[in-house]
Amino acid sequence: MTPAPVLAVRDLRVEIGGQHILHGVDLEVAAVGTTALLGRNGAGKTTTVRGILGLLPRTGSVLLRGEETTRLPTHALVRRGVGYVPEDRGVFTTLSVAENLRLAERPGAGEPAYDLVHELFPELKRRARQAAGTLSGGQQQMVAIARTLLNGNQLIIADEPTKGLAPKVVTEVARVLERAAEAVPVLLVEQNLAVVRRLARHCAVLADGRTAHRGPAGELLADSDACRRLLGVGHGGTGTPSTGPAAHSTARPATHSAARRAAPTAETDA
Repeated sequence: MTPAPVLAVRDLRVEIGGQHILHGVDLEVAAVGTTALLGRNGAGKTTTVRGILGLLPRTGSVLLRGEETTRLPTHALVRRGVGYVPEDRGVFTTLSVAENLRLAERPGAGEPAYDLVHELFPELKRRARQAAGTLSGGQQQMVAIARTLLNGNQLIIADEPTKGLAPKVVTEVARVLERAAEAVPVLLVEQNLAVVRRLARHCAVLADGRTAHRGPAGELLADSDACRRLLGVGHGGTGTPSTGPAAHSTARPATHSAARRAAPTAETDA
């Protein structure tokens, strides 16, 4: 029997300044492993994540292990066990690595899992006293992911965790997320399809602020025609989904950018 999804999103809609950004997103995050949220640039992926977290005004239904959360503020959702790796990493640049991690400790979540964090990121232990703003982009991403692993979360949401990273660092981040998904379900927003192929069992694809496809990730990535139609790439082995009229109207990218500017940035495990 298939376990119930850890997260079920139904008819999620976001409107900002009179502009409809999401028009009814439906997706489920499996109770085990990684579920990928895919789509071309401007399709609404980050807006969907921020809508789920309550960082943007939304309507619809967001069920976390069967509990309706759309009326909960973001901090209450985090306390229920949702860890967030934001697109911009959200580290406190003037604080040390150790201070960034300490701020992410959640009261009532039990003993922070520093042993796991230091096993996965030994470099963070060595750099504990270093200001986070002096770290490389890859090292800052390690801090962002490490914060979600400190607490006993029910779900980790990672938004573009490999964006802008060198290939070697991408491989390291993928390894860590693969390890994390063995213990905690992951919703992964990712444009690097090689990473998606490695990590994701299931996927949902957005286009025009709506769900255009849901199903096994491997099946989608093996279907060249579907990848070209939904993601703008000829195959699912490598590549980054492109922009284009097949996925969204010319007005969409600016609309979604406006949503990103309108949303607050969560800089802790929120």
